[in-house]
Amino acid sequence: MASGAAHAHELTPDVSGAWTLDPWIVLPLIAFGFMYGIGALVLLRRRARGPCAGLWQVAACTAGWLSLIAALVSPLHWLGERLLSFHMIEHEILMAVSAPLVVIARPVGTLLWSLPRRVRLSIGHLMRLPATDAVWGLLSTGRNATILHGMAIWGWHAPLLFDAAVSNLVMHRAQHLSFFLTAVLFWWSVFRRSETGAAAWHVFITMLHTSVLGALMALAPHLLYREQQEAAAAWGLTPLEDQQLAGIIMWVPAGTIYAGAALALIALWITRAAKQTERTNALHAQ
Repeated sequence: MASGAAHAHELTPDVSGAWTLDPWIVLPLIAFGFMYGIGALVLLRRRARGPCAGLWQVAACTAGWLSLIAALVSPLHWLGERLLSFHMIEHEILMAVSAPLVVIARPVGTLLWSLPRRVRLSIGHLMRLPATDAVWGLLSTGRNATILHGMAIWGWHAPLLFDAAVSNLVMHRAQHLSFFLTAVLFWWSVFRRSETGAAAWHVFITMLHTSVLGALMALAPHLLYREQQEAAAAWGLTPLEDQQLAGIIMWVPAGTIYAGAALALIALWITRAAKQTERTNALHAQ
C-alpha cells in the first residue's frame, strides 16, 4: 500500500516484492493504458492508410506508460522512499523520459476515441472553447513553460519542501504530479509549439539550471535533506554520500539527456535553415 515517511519503513536493502500498490497511482495508470489501448484499436480500424500509420506514436506512448510504471510502481519507487539517490532517479524518469515520450505520442486524440461519441464530442467542444485555447496558448509558450517547469524543479528541491514531501504522502503525490505535468508542458512547447531554434534554447536553459542544482547538491559540504538519512547506512552509504550521488545523477545523466535533445534540435534547425537557403537560391537563379 501507499507509504508515508521514509523513516517509518523498514530500512533493509531487501526489495523483493516491494511494488507500490497505491490506488491513487495504480488506478490512473491502468485507466490510461486501458483507454489508450481501446482508442488505438478504434483508430487502427478506421485508418484508411493501414494499421502502421500510427505505429511510432503507439510505441512512444507505450514506452512512456511503462516508464511511469517503473518510476511510480516498481521497486524503484520503494527505493526512492529510502535513498535520495534513487528518489532522484525516479524524478528524472518522470521529467526527462516519461514526459517527452508522452508528448511525442500525442495521446489525447487516441484517448478520446475510447469514449462514447457524445462524451467525445463534448470534451472536444470544451477543448476548442476560446477560453481553453487562450489558457493553453499562454501556458504552452516556450518561455512560460520553461519558467513553470524550472519553478517546479527548484521549488520542490528547496530543503524544507523536499523533506516535507518525503514525510507527507499528499505532498509527495503533489510533488510528482507537478514534476510530470510541468515537464509535459515544457516538452510540448519544445516539440509542438516553439520554432526549432527557440526550442533548442529552452532545452539548453533547462539543462543549465538543472545541472547547477545537481552540482549544488553534489558539492554541498553538509546535508541539505534530512528526512531520508536513516536508510543510507543500510546500503553502505553515509547520508552525505547519498546526497552527493543524487546530485551527480541530476547533474550528469539527466543533463546528458537535455544536452542530447538540445544538440538534436540545433542540428535540425541548421538542416532546415540550409534547405531554406537552397530553395531561396534556386528561386533567385530562375
